[in-house]
Amino acid sequence: MPKKRNWVVWGAALFIAWHGLLLLFLWSRPSSSSSSSSSLTAEVIRLAQDAETELERQKNLLQQIHRYSHLWGQRRGVPDTPKPPPLAPSPPPPLLPEPSGAVLPVLVMACDRSTVRRCLDKLLRYRPSAQRFPLIVSQDCGHAETARVIASYGDAVAHIHQPDLAEIPVPPEHRKFQGYYKIARHYRWALGQVFHTFRYRAAIVVEDDLEVAPDFFEYFQAAFPLLLADPSLWCVSAWNDNGKEQMVDVAQAELLYRTDFFPGLGWLLLAELWEELEPKWPRAFWDDWMRQPEQRRGRSCIRPEVSRTMTFGRKGVSHGQFFDQYLKFIKLNDRFVPFTQLDLSYLKKDEYERSFLAKVYAAPEVRVEELQGNRRRELGTVRLQYSGRDSFKAFAKALGLMDDLKSGVPRAGYRGIVSFVYRGRRVYLAPPSDWTGYDPSWS
Repeated sequence: MPKKRNWVVWGAALFIAWHGLLLLFLWSRPSSSSSSSSSLTAEVIRLAQDAETELERQKNLLQQIHRYSHLWGQRRGVPDTPKPPPLAPSPPPPLLPEPSGAVLPVLVMACDRSTVRRCLDKLLRYRPSAQRFPLIVSQDCGHAETARVIASYGDAVAHIHQPDLAEIPVPPEHRKFQGYYKIARHYRWALGQVFHTFRYRAAIVVEDDLEVAPDFFEYFQAAFPLLLADPSLWCVSAWNDNGKEQMVDVAQAELLYRTDFFPGLGWLLLAELWEELEPKWPRAFWDDWMRQPEQRRGRSCIRPEVSRTMTFGRKGVSHGQFFDQYLKFIKLNDRFVPFTQLDLSYLKKDEYERSFLAKVYAAPEVRVEELQGNRRRELGTVRLQYSGRDSFKAFAKALGLMDDLKSGVPRAGYRGIVSFVYRGRRVYLAPPSDWTGYDPSWS
């Protein structure tokens, strides 16, 4: 903008100077015809006055453009300076009243992975609107190289820094878990910034080792009204814990489920949930803490058939736990699904239980040996019934599912039911139809 203003000023100055020289020349030359000379002089003076008027108009126009561009930058939540803000983020854009038009910021949790570039590149590539989906990168650890990578995005992201980098006193037996304590501290600070400082209505949380699908934003935009309307939901997740390519139906990428298991790994929460959780936020292991009955309180999350995130971060505080066996095989959706044009009312609690449970328990029951032997294909969708913790874990291991339970809840399970694909057909691993609830002792 300053460059444009300078060109206008220089152009006007040259215009006036040239005409001034012309006027001086006319005044100093001998007059052969006083009437024509004075007429020409008057015309030159009029042109000079017009040029001054035009210059003043251009000046006012530039001032207005500068003022409105500054206000537009504030509306987008973009800092005025090219350097990302360290601790005092810019004001957030105003929230719109309709859920379909609400601002849903993406909070990227970063530490010491310079590969955060892979995460940010995909977010920026697929983001449909900078105003609707502002990116906030919260960095812990003080890692200089990662900070330089984030800063290289300039105004495209807001870069905030977790200020407390001190070691955390932990019990001697938890010394090797120091990293989990720092992660919990970082989450508490970063979510506080999003909901208390920026004052957003909701937020999508991802970590620096996640890559997102082309319809990542479309998915969350469509599911957000459900989260607002249904008090039996407390999150929307982009992740399917059993989402290995051979265990999902890629032809049904639009299929969504309710799950009692908190999946994380790209998830949407409301400000009200943070108000509930913040006062009792744990010192460590925050995601498993979320899976406890005291926090979940019977609520569920929405999750997809085909994951809308995948993790590429083998290195981390978990030292690659589950990565080589499960996580690196998760199928990332590659087909855009127009979720905002679909009817997602089937995910509301009453309707979902009526249709989903009827479908599960109408499926013929088979034995695990029949599944493994690929027998009874003519039955189509089938059900494998487990009766307790040990049988669940045995079946899960035999079929390649994640077999761990958190507070008695299986990964991706709803009312104890896990839906997946095995050798090309739909299978429901389910408890008896008279299921009465989860047993936390199964963990």
